[in-house]
Amino acid sequence: MLRHYESLGLLPPVARTGSGYRLYGEKEVHTLRFIRRARDLGFSMAEIAELLKLWQNRRRASGQVKRIAEAHIADLDRRLAEMQAMRRALAELARCCHGDDRPDCPILDDLSQGALP
Repeated sequence: MLRHYESLGLLPPVARTGSGYRLYGEKEVHTLRFIRRARDLGFSMAEIAELLKLWQNRRRASGQVKRIAEAHIADLDRRLAEMQAMRRALAELARCCHGDDRPDCPILDDLSQGALP
């Protein structure tokens, strides 16, 4: 992941030892912790890049940060609603399935309706 972060410009290239190990200072470790926390909150790499720029810019307006966070919240809400709808649909299909030795299965029937011939 470190190479990936460097390639995305999230982390600057750092000095290396003679054997090729990266030498991270306190600043880089702090940046890595920032990235990790943002990832834990589900931000995309593009969002993390923007948040990092804002974090490093002491003249930033907090409104910019809040807009990114609120857009992410809206995306999470949308995804949660989609997942809840999927769960309801699947729970209903599972409820309709007898789950016995018979070959008929409403779950497979429903799935096959969307399958291409």
